[in-house]
Amino acid sequence: MVAGLIVGFLVSQPVFDLLEKPYCQLPGATIKDNVCALTVLSPTDGFMVKMKIALWVGLILSGPIWLYQLWAFIAPGLHRHERKWAYVFVAIATPLFAIGSMLAYLILAKSLTFLLAAGVTGVNTQLELTAYISFVTNMLLLFGLGFEFPLILLMLNFAGVVTAKRLLSWWRVVVFLCTVFAAIATPDPGPFGMILLAGALSILYFIAVGVAYLNDRRKGRGKEIYEGLDDDELSPLEDDRVPVGAGDRVEAPEPVAGPDPVAAPKPLDGRYDEMT
Repeated sequence: MVAGLIVGFLVSQPVFDLLEKPYCQLPGATIKDNVCALTVLSPTDGFMVKMKIALWVGLILSGPIWLYQLWAFIAPGLHRHERKWAYVFVAIATPLFAIGSMLAYLILAKSLTFLLAAGVTGVNTQLELTAYISFVTNMLLLFGLGFEFPLILLMLNFAGVVTAKRLLSWWRVVVFLCTVFAAIATPDPGPFGMILLAGALSILYFIAVGVAYLNDRRKGRGKEIYEGLDDDELSPLEDDRVPVGAGDRVEAPEPVAGPDPVAAPKPLDGRYDEMT
């Protein structure tokens, strides 16, 4: 992580230019000498933002190492087939997080345009440096984490906790919770980020249900012995009753022998040594 932090410090300027690009695309962005201008309120703001970007880059670059350490701690407690599926889930989690972050980055310009146009100051507003970087990084992080939601459902299904039929029966509640999560967690109070995140999470939920259905079909779930029975119907019982006859004769118990005589206790002086 320290090595990644050093690399992130070296490439922090290109990363900052990339994060600043949505702001530069605003119709009323303040441009000075062909450079987007952000308000700096403190002499240390620029350096702190550079360190923050370097930390994020360092965590991303060192991700394979500290994720491996986390995996090495968990793996001894898993079975072989559980380790196999864990590898698959980790391989899927990385591109899902990247897709979510890319989606957040693509809508940043429209979200900022809506927020500034809907406010009292208008789009001709110069944003503050640290507040803007925090807004952008929070959007990227929340969208990336939100896209990991279907993996949780698939892990529950592959572990046999819930079936695809049960997951599909929750679709109204899940869509509502996705909307609530997008409305609360998204730092963008405008409609673009919330609707896009809620819609993406809902689509990923239905995709996860489809994959869970294929997994249930592969494992033969739902074809148990009581599948064709109605909830109010009695299960068929075979008439294999056997009449109970007289039991075998019980023999009289043998007498219990008396206990062996207990030896007389030793004198008190002979029980302990000098130490005890």
